[in-house]
Amino acid sequence: MEKRWVLTSNCNDDTVKKIAEQLNIDLSLAKILVQRNICDFDQAKYFFRPDLDHLHDPFLMKDMDKAIERIEKALTTHEKILIYGDYDVDGTTSVALAYSFFSQLTKNIEYYIPDRYLEGYGISTAGIDYANENGFSLIIALDCGIKSIDKIDYANTFGIDFIICDHHLPGDELPKAIAVLDPKRTDCEYPFKELAGCGIGFKLAQAYAQKHNLPKETYLQYLDLVMVSIAADIVPVVGENRILAYYGLKKLNTNPCEGLRALMEVSGKTENYTITDVVFTLGPRINAAGRIDHAKHAVAMLLCQVDGNALEQSVEINLKNTERKTYDQDITREALALIGDSEILINKKTTVVFNENWHKGVIGIVASRLTEKYYRPTIVLTKSNGHVAGSCRSVVGFDLYEALSGCAHLLDQYGGHKFAAGLTMQQDNVVAFADKFEEIVSASITEELLTPMIKIDAEIELAQIDGKFYRVLSQMGPFGPENMAPIFVTHNVYLAQHAMAVGANHLKINIKQQNSPIFEGIAFGLAEFQNLLQPKVPFSVCYTLEENVWRDKKRLQLNVKGIKVN
Repeated sequence: MEKRWVLTSNCNDDTVKKIAEQLNIDLSLAKILVQRNICDFDQAKYFFRPDLDHLHDPFLMKDMDKAIERIEKALTTHEKILIYGDYDVDGTTSVALAYSFFSQLTKNIEYYIPDRYLEGYGISTAGIDYANENGFSLIIALDCGIKSIDKIDYANTFGIDFIICDHHLPGDELPKAIAVLDPKRTDCEYPFKELAGCGIGFKLAQAYAQKHNLPKETYLQYLDLVMVSIAADIVPVVGENRILAYYGLKKLNTNPCEGLRALMEVSGKTENYTITDVVFTLGPRINAAGRIDHAKHAVAMLLCQVDGNALEQSVEINLKNTERKTYDQDITREALALIGDSEILINKKTTVVFNENWHKGVIGIVASRLTEKYYRPTIVLTKSNGHVAGSCRSVVGFDLYEALSGCAHLLDQYGGHKFAAGLTMQQDNVVAFADKFEEIVSASITEELLTPMIKIDAEIELAQIDGKFYRVLSQMGPFGPENMAPIFVTHNVYLAQHAMAVGANHLKINIKQQNSPIFEGIAFGLAEFQNLLQPKVPFSVCYTLEENVWRDKKRLQLNVKGIKVN
């Protein structure tokens, strides 16, 4: 599918020139900084030199004082504490962090992860019953709980107190917990609003350590876990998250916890991790535990202190990930066949597919793959616990949650945000829901939104790219949402030698301009251009810059995102 190339609008030329002069950098790089609201020397210094001293005081977070007081009471009176978290990467890293930190202070502590299939997302009645039956009087919930009004009320009937550490948007009413830590509370003045759930757990540990004058290492040792949660939960890599991610990556690449070290080993990549590597290498493996079996196995691995035990756990989790891949591939193939065999489905503005035998643990991944293929709002449905469960994905610029709201009368429940959501319904409503969803989306989505977009940061000449250019560029990382790796466009480039198809559907090219060196490029999924690119015929490329390491030799490479023949 051909993509729109959209060049980021120009910014103030005087500001760009001033930043370029102050920092002694290329004008194109200065322009990218200004586009990212880095407009003076001090802001640039803060951006290019992340510092742990810039982390905010955790006691600026509403209810942090109450949370610490309640934990102090529990530790003093030897109460049993239950660390409770969600079954995804953010939830399992949160639980591993909080359990590991507080188990330094008490032996009366356990952790609990709900079963994805039997209990579902968030605080469960079964989890509270477990706490009650086993004498737990304090539950610290991470990455969930902000909307669990009725569940917290239920826990209160047993005299079980809750501390909620969540980062999701609250509803109109907050649960009646002892403390509700969530920067997105309207009455919370914490300066940074976009922490992941594990980030909230980190701030809780930081607050306790700060109040009790414990060495900083007692909580900084978990930076690799926090970074993994930031990467996997797709939160903005700006502000405090960027500092945590920067130092978390450093720790992962030099001295990771035993669980992550073992997982890196079984994944086949043991060094030079980026945020993107974490998203595609470690994240899916940690997630696979909860998708295929139970997420408690992921927590057990992350808590391993002994390398041998960690390796054993990680091998098991890697096997679950292999099993997840098989389900993912099989279901994706079946779903694509369903659409491809139906002219009606192909021509719709939405994708809604249903098979009662599909594995619920991977339908979200399948929905993402179908969105990549057809680029339109997509919902994959399967049977689960007597209901139909669905995972939903959107396209950039279209509010999926609002569209689902228009179908609410056909749903038992739904939740999520603009770009991703989940839902349940009765099987009798599937056809009516698919029709209504198509009607609502068709009435509001534009053809432009149905065309994928490449957002280009700057137009440059190949001759601008040298060692210094790349060094400055790499210091803009770690890259992630709201601080993505810059995409450049260069026009009127020529092949230095014939383009070569490699792998399944990829293209290897060597390109140059009149006054430039030859640059190697890899264009994933763009082998269709092999015969369109001919020597002496100019074309345009958009790309990110990366360092390719092969047999200890480093060289710059263009990761080509798009090609247009002039």
